[in-house]
Parts: sequence; C-alpha cells; structure tokens
Amino acid sequence: MTIAVCPGSFDPLTNGHVDVINRARTLFDEVIVGVAVNSAKTPLLSLASRLEIIEETFDGVAGVRAVPIEGLLADFCRTVGADALVKGLRGGADLDAELPMALMNRHLAGIETAFILGDQSLSHIASSLVKDVIRHGGTISDLVPPVAETKVREAIAARAAASEPRPT
Repeated sequence: MTIAVCPGSFDPLTNGHVDVINRARTLFDEVIVGVAVNSAKTPLLSLASRLEIIEETFDGVAGVRAVPIEGLLADFCRTVGADALVKGLRGGADLDAELPMALMNRHLAGIETAFILGDQSLSHIASSLVKDVIRHGGTISDLVPPVAETKVREAIAARAAASEPRPT
C-alpha cells in the first residue's frame, strides 16, 4: 500500500487543493491531507475547522483523510509511513518555493516529493487571495468547496463581531 502526504495550511481549502488531492489519489493508495500550523501565519480558520472542511469535502472518497501535523513534516511522514510527499504547483514561483523544502525533507527523512501540476484553469486560486476577495465583499463560491465558503464567512463574521466596540 502506497501512502502520500499532501501537506499544507489549507486556510481555506481551495478548489485547486481539491484538484491536486483528487489526482494524487489516482497515484497512491492513500492520501493523508496533513494540515499544518504555520507559525509565521495567523490563520483565519481554526485547525478544527480546516480539518472538518477537508473531511466533509472528501466524505465518501476512499483513501483520503485529514490529519493534523505537529512538529516537523519529515517526522510526521516517518510516523505515518509515507512513501512520498505530494505538492501542487501552479507555476515556476511555486517550484522555486517548494524545491528547498523538498530537498530538506529528502535530507531529513529520505522521502521524495512528487509534484503535481495544478489544473491551469485553477492556477489563479490561492488561499490568501480567496480570503482577500471575501473580506472585500467578493464571491468565492467558484473558488472553494461549499463547506469552506460557509466556514470562511462564519470566521470573518466572528472576527468582525469581536472587533466591534462594545457600548459602555
């Protein structure tokens, strides 16, 4: 049985991510969607929400599951018995960013990274842009799975409510 880990922060999961995960599933027996906490970023969605989005999006898809990643990705891959990492690429800039990480993961854990070219029709979609679009009143229904849109809207509303001044 071959196992691949597809890591990311998935804040939120986009249709580009879904495309890469679905195509990775045709290459590997199991795809573990590893949801990482990036200490350099402040996520909009909680870890629990991000896991729930992935689980609901892939409900009924055999061989795909979401798992939180704590610590080094290389250690996580060893723990789950991964045969490969899977990363989606939208273009050359993604390769430039991913190459050093792929080489480091090979160095640390002996694990290879398989790059899957993203569907060109989805290459403009990035989680950061999705959040920017919705924060400015735009529509994201064609950029993310329905459950992700709902969770993003709820998170933005909760943050807005928390930042409103309270009457004295």
